[in-house]
Amino acid sequence: MARRCFYSFHYEPDDWRASTIRQIGAIEGNQPATDNDWESVAAGVYAEEKIKRWIATQMQGRTCTIVLVGAGTAKRKWINHEIIKSWNDGLGVVGIRIHGLKDRFGQTSAMGENPFDHITHGPSKKPLTSLVKCYNPGGSTSQEKYAWISQHLANAVEEAIRIRNSNS
Repeated sequence: MARRCFYSFHYEPDDWRASTIRQIGAIEGNQPATDNDWESVAAGVYAEEKIKRWIATQMQGRTCTIVLVGAGTAKRKWINHEIIKSWNDGLGVVGIRIHGLKDRFGQTSAMGENPFDHITHGPSKKPLTSLVKCYNPGGSTSQEKYAWISQHLANAVEEAIRIRNSNS
């Protein structure tokens, strides 16, 4: 049975790559917000609270957050919020680098910073990278990297859940 996971990623540049990974089928992921849905969530006086509620709703019933790490993922406000909320709510957290996957135009991007370097694990006061793994898929082509993700994603999720459960 596939795990139910929450996907966190920088929408504009990485939505195509995220969609490609979702189609693997080893993991049941949350449905991405459409541009219109996101505009309605992010609009208005109480936008920040609405975004937090939307994220919380999307995370309900999930066991792990998969952070798809592209060139601009690190230090993004809502991605940081999703990582921190996931960890604090007891979800496993794992990063998968996606810079080597092609976008809808056939382009790859530069490797971005590890977002877990910029988040502090509360009890230990160390960067979350001391606990959370961020995988750089093997292979030199987009197809090889996609095949690596397809083969290893489910195991990475299971490991992330084990790590989280042993670091309460």
